[in-house]
Amino acid sequence: MRPTLFAAGLVGLAVLGGCAAPRDAANSPPVIKQALDATHPQHAVCPTGLPETTRCLSGRDDAGAYWWIAVPTPWTGVLVMHAHGGPELGSPKPERSAEDLQRWSIMVKAGHAWAGSTYRQGGVEVRAAAEDTERLRTLFSRHVATPRRTVLHGQSWGASVAAIGAEMFPASYDGVFLTSGVLGGGTRSYDFRLDLRVVYQAVCGDHPRADEPQYPLWMGLPEGSSLTRTELARRVNACTGVQLPAAERSPKQAAALDTLLRQAKLPERSLIGHMNWATWHFQDIALKRTGGRNPFGNMGAVYTAAIDQAGLNQRVARYAPDAQAVAKLAADTDPQGRISMPVVSVRGVNDPIAFVELDSVFRAQVARQGRSQWLVQNYADYADHSYLSDAEYPAAMDALLNWIERGEKPTPQSIASRCPASQAKFGGTCKFLPDYRAAELDERVTPRQR
Repeated sequence: MRPTLFAAGLVGLAVLGGCAAPRDAANSPPVIKQALDATHPQHAVCPTGLPETTRCLSGRDDAGAYWWIAVPTPWTGVLVMHAHGGPELGSPKPERSAEDLQRWSIMVKAGHAWAGSTYRQGGVEVRAAAEDTERLRTLFSRHVATPRRTVLHGQSWGASVAAIGAEMFPASYDGVFLTSGVLGGGTRSYDFRLDLRVVYQAVCGDHPRADEPQYPLWMGLPEGSSLTRTELARRVNACTGVQLPAAERSPKQAAALDTLLRQAKLPERSLIGHMNWATWHFQDIALKRTGGRNPFGNMGAVYTAAIDQAGLNQRVARYAPDAQAVAKLAADTDPQGRISMPVVSVRGVNDPIAFVELDSVFRAQVARQGRSQWLVQNYADYADHSYLSDAEYPAAMDALLNWIERGEKPTPQSIASRCPASQAKFGGTCKFLPDYRAAELDERVTPRQR
């Protein structure tokens, strides 16, 4: 049975704070406030998978964001503020934070308190999500406990929320942990999805079909469209056979699929997901974030995946971005690299959703700000997105906390060396690649005029 998803008693308690909560000295025991008493009306039954002695709270803040909090016994005094990925579209759902807590239970198993918000709204709105995360941090400090250290954890798209949140609220956090991050900002991270849309349309011609209203592909979908994800998947499969065994695909389907996968440099299992993002997320950006203006462009891009390269480049639609739309998207979604605290990142080198090369954009932004001393990027031998291993997260977190507490900046090698002890305690695998360095994004995504 799903646990209670909100406690009305805390609605309206959280007010976005402009300054950090006071911190205890590094070795002072954290003070647990009355809100964690098991008889208190805000107490909630923890989701399954957490240590038995964990105490949980759940609620909805005055801006409309649902949240969950978990504090283990014993508690290290470290609070992990979780910024979730996605972004999800539509209204926030209370189940999201409970699911995130279950998924990231390794943080609680390692002895750290955890707090996660659904955000007040869905869609591509990074700064609002960072504000929602900060609001929950303030709620925790005021009504739950005073952590001795606070780490901001950003996962997937939430890594951009965390990277920007650390710039917005530098006094609130002691360190930042970024995992599987979409760290190229909206103005760079979505280029390959525009490429996917224009190449798909040139090859398949059914999104939109000729008998449907035509619209610029950067828009994702026009307002009021009734297209469903089921129907889009049906169209993609009809053109490419991606949902069929390879032996059952026609030569035409096989050629179409080969062109699309080589252009986007994707495994076939990820094609439909990226088509979804290049449809409904583009619609959210165009219609709700940039005032109907185009933030994406592919002028000057040369697509090389097809046998008939010249023919493909003649057929693809070409779009020049609107400067105002680019500026608006950048202001909300592009990390500036103005970090002033320890930041450790980890990702799989063959992540099919958030390409490893996105790290090069963040690395360059941090370097331009003269802040490279605050960033350590780490890589692991995975071809999946979102979750790596129960052993690797505590190893990286311990290294980050050691940096915060003792000023000892880790290296990829020293983080990898912590993993066997973490594996012995938590299980999982150790697949760190300490000598790996992410290539430039232009080596993965077709360059274009900017």
